[in-house]
Order: sequence, then C-alpha cells, then structure tokens
Amino acid sequence: MEKIKFTQEAFDKLVKDLENLKNVERPRVLQELVDARAQGDLSENAEYHAAKERLSSIDNIEMPRLQDQIARAEVVAFDPNCDTIRFGAKVSLLNSKTKKNVVYQLVSPEEADALNGKISFKSPIGAALMGKKKGETIEVTTPRGINKFEILDIN
Repeated sequence: MEKIKFTQEAFDKLVKDLENLKNVERPRVLQELVDARAQGDLSENAEYHAAKERLSSIDNIEMPRLQDQIARAEVVAFDPNCDTIRFGAKVSLLNSKTKKNVVYQLVSPEEADALNGKISFKSPIGAALMGKKKGETIEVTTPRGINKFEILDIN
C-alpha cells in the first residue's frame, strides 16, 4: 500500500471530514430518507431519490475515500532547520519575469490548493524546487511559458 504524504493540518482535516460525514451528514440524510418515505408514493418523490443518491455517495464514495487516505497517510513535518526545500516547506520566490514575490507551500497532490498557495511537490514548480536551497534559481516550463524563480526564503 503506497503511503500518501500529508501535512498535520491536512491530516487533521481528513479526520474531521470523516467524523462529520459519520456523525452529522449521514444521520441527517438518513432522517431525510425517513421523512421522504413518510410522504407516500416513492416513484415520484424527488426528495426521497435525492436523499437516496446522497446516502449512496456518502457510503460508497466519500467515506471510503477518506478512510483510504487516512489509512495510507504519512504525516510529514518540515524541519525549519533544514536548509533545503522538502515536503511541507513554505518557499518565498521571486518570479524573474513578472518581478512578483510568491509564497508556496509544498504539499501532496491530494491537499494542493493553488489559490491558497499550496502546490503539489509533484507539480512542475514543486518538483523543480525540491532539494534546492535559498539563493538558487530554478527554471520551470508552465502553460504560460518558461519561468525563472529565485528562491528568497525557506520556512
């Protein structure tokens, strides 16, 4: 079974999401099913069919996915004393083309969220950063062309 790297924050969110599905969402949907059944004819009861589909999604897709990720999780903490970029590091970069500073945290593909500065360590930029040090420059081909980034800081 292949392990999936997660930050502690992401792992805690997985556990919280699973508990929410088990203890809040699933019981709520079960109650919706009971209420919809009480309305009588199920063949044309949209609420019944919607609740039944939602329950199926929770039981057959969402909970098994979260349980699998939790079972395969490997929580990795970034050592702030490390001078090379590793999983979990927050990296400050200067885009040489745009002259803009950007900050990325290198995370697993499962927890990547580019809008919030979390990129996969397997993405083109993430992979190019791995193992590099402060002051080095990387060159990355992105959909917008070739970009050069200077590594300003590692946290």
